[in-house]
Amino acid sequence: MPIETQRLILTGDLVQDAPLIEQAGAVIRAGGLVAFPTETVYGLGADALNPDAVRRIFEAKERPAWDPLIVHGADLEQLRLLVQELPPVAETLAQAFMPGPLTLVLPKSERVPDIVTAGRPTVAVRIPAHPVAQALIRASGTPIAAPSANRFGRPSPTNADHVMADLAGRIELVLDAGPTPVGVESTVLDLTTQPPTVLRPGGISREAIEQLIGHVCLLGEALPGGQPLPAPGTSPRHYAPRVPMLLCPPEPAAFVQAVQDALNLYERVGAMTPEGWQVPHSQRVVSYEWGVWRDWQVLAKRLFEGMRWLEQQAVQAIVCPLPPAEQLALTIRDRLLRAAHPPL
Repeated sequence: MPIETQRLILTGDLVQDAPLIEQAGAVIRAGGLVAFPTETVYGLGADALNPDAVRRIFEAKERPAWDPLIVHGADLEQLRLLVQELPPVAETLAQAFMPGPLTLVLPKSERVPDIVTAGRPTVAVRIPAHPVAQALIRASGTPIAAPSANRFGRPSPTNADHVMADLAGRIELVLDAGPTPVGVESTVLDLTTQPPTVLRPGGISREAIEQLIGHVCLLGEALPGGQPLPAPGTSPRHYAPRVPMLLCPPEPAAFVQAVQDALNLYERVGAMTPEGWQVPHSQRVVSYEWGVWRDWQVLAKRLFEGMRWLEQQAVQAIVCPLPPAEQLALTIRDRLLRAAHPPL
């Protein structure tokens, strides 16, 4: 049976918003589900130490049980309770990047339920930077397990409208604090390998991590279907709109040609258009003003919003230039390759 989903509009003033955040914390303590903003995307939260509550996350998202979850803590002391130990390299990374969009994979403590980690001996943990996320964790009095607040495989939600479109009737509460500032998920770094491995590019670049701790590897191989994933968000097919995502070389001429080619196959085509780039003059083309090419922060922030907006315009395919594998562009590239249809 569908449940009534409350949407609580926050003001941005934590003192004024405290009663609403406390209401959300009570829902978490009672085993319910709350969608809330982080600095990356909106998360779908439950008490990480309550297996029944965590199971509801998988049900609401239609998420397979082999895909582990990230556990969010309010501070480093809370993270210590979730792992066997915080090695010196984790302390170094935490001092530099936490709170922030970095998730660390470490051997889990016994208190973390297996359902959170998809039965793996490791757990993914982070400290979100968004003040509402911090306040919610503290109000709940427990670490919060939270994947993105969307249906599994869909583009991640960067505002509360996206959450409601996917999860209304499936969760108790949405804390609406407006759009998220980063717009793509956290970087997931596995510290159980030597050297450490970036399992998922995200809001902290590989280069920034390497400046601090030296060389890290980048996970590059897909896993067979049904095998437990090493980290959240690493499924080969993920972040996808409901229509084909067609990728092209990152050059204005190639982009125009790709849109024209798509018009030969589809009646109505969407275009993720960098500022100043052209699209064919046709009423059958819907253009989303993505941002200045190579301004990776803006392009990352507007990536999922653009996918969802073009879907709403009833396009039958979306054309997008593919960024290079560098800095934050690597994160955008990763999300587009997972969303692409047909795969490159």
